[in-house]
Amino acid sequence: MTSQPAASSSPPSTRTSRTRRTRFVCISDTHNCTVKLPKGDVLIHAGDLTNQGSYSELSKAVQWLKKADFEAKIVVAGNHDLTLDPTYSSPSSSPNQSPSSFSPDCLSLLTSSPSITYVSHTATTVRLSSPTGPRTKFTVFGSPYSPAHSTGSSPSSSASWAFQYPRSSPTASELWDAIPLSTDILVTHTPSHTHCDEDEGRRRAMGCEDLRRALWRVRPQVHVCGHVHTARGVERVRWELEGGNVRFAEQGVERWVDDAPLGGGKMSLVDLTGRKGGRKLDNDGAHPRDGDVGESDAQDVKIADTEEKDAGREDGEKEGHCYGLRPPQLPPTDNPVSNADTPITPTDNPPAISTGAGTLGLGMGLSPHNTDRRRSTARSDTAALRGRMGRRETCVVNCAVLATNYPHRGGRRFNKPIVVDVELPVWDWGGEGGGG
Repeated sequence: MTSQPAASSSPPSTRTSRTRRTRFVCISDTHNCTVKLPKGDVLIHAGDLTNQGSYSELSKAVQWLKKADFEAKIVVAGNHDLTLDPTYSSPSSSPNQSPSSFSPDCLSLLTSSPSITYVSHTATTVRLSSPTGPRTKFTVFGSPYSPAHSTGSSPSSSASWAFQYPRSSPTASELWDAIPLSTDILVTHTPSHTHCDEDEGRRRAMGCEDLRRALWRVRPQVHVCGHVHTARGVERVRWELEGGNVRFAEQGVERWVDDAPLGGGKMSLVDLTGRKGGRKLDNDGAHPRDGDVGESDAQDVKIADTEEKDAGREDGEKEGHCYGLRPPQLPPTDNPVSNADTPITPTDNPPAISTGAGTLGLGMGLSPHNTDRRRSTARSDTAALRGRMGRRETCVVNCAVLATNYPHRGGRRFNKPIVVDVELPVWDWGGEGGGG
């Protein structure tokens, strides 16, 4: 596996039409525990490896990850991994915490490991290069941040734990605006608002609304998260992209039903490829350069058939998956779907929009200076839509392993890892590959 920083100024052009199944094993919130990991191509850990981020805790967690047999291992930190946050220092009166502060030695445990890709609010392009693997590529953005439980708007109100920010603040929107539009796999410690984020104890949605809005703009194929232990699960979100100048809206949600009980032989599998009889994820990952037209948007472009060979896996585990429908989920009333309070200023000479790019009609009226170009209104978002209309769904995965919260009344309980199969473009078609 090789990795390199994703080029945000020059995103990749349209996807190769040949894809292979790539298997992601997703975990989060292990909190010093180790669990049996199913076989796969890529391991993702979405934060909270430890309880308080001590060198001893992190050393044990990293040793466990190093021994895991995956071609790529992607790790982000969480709010409990205190010593990994360069800006963190322990508050003078913080319950349930030992005094901690940032430790370069702790950070080095992750950054110095050649088998671990540690991402901290950055993007990386991963190419799987094993001769027996799928030889696919994807851009991943990983972030350790989560909104503070406190409702205060000042930075000091979010200082109890690491990597936290005031909820519903300019800081939140600035953080998530950094996600590149070319992102295929998004890994954040926090879930987005109303998607796999319901805290049963508090009886409220704990996710971030600014992150949900960023999800609408980026529309990655998979969003892996954790943080809210009782919200473990999977949702397939279908985005509203043709709503007449309304941003951030959703058409509906399908909720996954896990038919792999704890203690059984089945893995908790989510099949997004359509090969197991379910519906393939409606997201082609298209992200053309400015002025290009994505394959999913051009009606006269023939896309080659996906490679149908499935090499199979001798995991010793049976696979199980099921999707159940849930009524369309509307955004909360205190977070309107439009963004009229922060309008995009219309211009008399907006950039040209290519025919077939999927955004004609989103801007109302014609420019008085150029009748061949459409005027954008305050609610249109051509950057998020042009050439990217094939990104219609995102699979949200909350893969928290620890199922209970402190003080764990009745004892700690654990969830299985969640396995996700997704089609990704092959970067080296000359390789035989073993990913199916």
